[in-house]
Amino acid sequence: MKELQFNRHRRLRHSETLRAMVRETKLHTEDLIYPIFVAEGENIKNPIASMPGVYQFSLDHLGEEVDEVVSLGIPSVILFGIPLEKDAEGTQAYHDHGIIQEAIRFVKERHPHLVVIADTCLCEYTDHGHCGIIENGQVLNDPTLDLLARTAIAQAKAGADIIAPSNMMDGFVAAIRYGLDEAGFSHLPIMSYAVKYASAYYGPFRDAANSTPQFGDRKSYQMDFANRNEAMREATSDVEEGADFLIVKPALSYLDIVRDVKNNFDLPVVAYNVSGEYAMVKAAAQNGWIDEERIVIETLTSMKRAGADLIMTYHAKDVARWLGAK
Repeated sequence: MKELQFNRHRRLRHSETLRAMVRETKLHTEDLIYPIFVAEGENIKNPIASMPGVYQFSLDHLGEEVDEVVSLGIPSVILFGIPLEKDAEGTQAYHDHGIIQEAIRFVKERHPHLVVIADTCLCEYTDHGHCGIIENGQVLNDPTLDLLARTAIAQAKAGADIIAPSNMMDGFVAAIRYGLDEAGFSHLPIMSYAVKYASAYYGPFRDAANSTPQFGDRKSYQMDFANRNEAMREATSDVEEGADFLIVKPALSYLDIVRDVKNNFDLPVVAYNVSGEYAMVKAAAQNGWIDEERIVIETLTSMKRAGADLIMTYHAKDVARWLGAK
């Protein structure tokens, strides 16, 4: 045995303190963006059955939620609106007093320094559940762009800090950037859902946002989950059109894409730890099959290790508590 030559890698794993000192990837509360669902109406705090711990809030209950977010040190939220009325063109998405605009005003007045991201899409507001204008059963690309720009401008006027378009129409970043600049909001950044796959992991979100398509699916505009090179084409277009952040959605099954985006672009990369990923962890934890805290921390750390600078996650409040307790 004395003649053997090999490296002593375990020397740096001897104790928890030493392991922490040499840890290459670290998760911080400042990395987190917390999604919140805001419903039009009063006295609403509806639990989402498929997403334990997540609720739909009306404005009169939203204050307690954002107060908790701020108290935990989470720096940002992304808001999704649930209107009372829907129509074919999603007019409540760009109405000056639509639910998302009212929610932005409410949050910014209560917590001016909390970064408020507005999800900019039509699917929660259309009666057909698709992200654009429908004609003969098809989602029309170019006519939808004008509505997306109008939505972004309404959100900007309400006080949004970041516009996050999620619809995957071709040219959506260019249209929104042009609209914002023309309306006097050239300073507002766009956090583009640059790489968004048509994924089965979105199921619980559609329960939360009441946005299930009434016919067909979204595969004609969201990406095929088997494609990798296409993701670079999508992200390149968004960068050229003026995106300031690049989102990869979902995250957990797409860590290779997160790394590709990080390696190819010098913009902040956001991983969206989506509803299905969250629901699976919660279900397993409730059955006692896993250690929820360890699984969540490991999962989110893997997203950062893959290249994410920020993480949108429904686990954000729990993670902030766990990190604060260490």
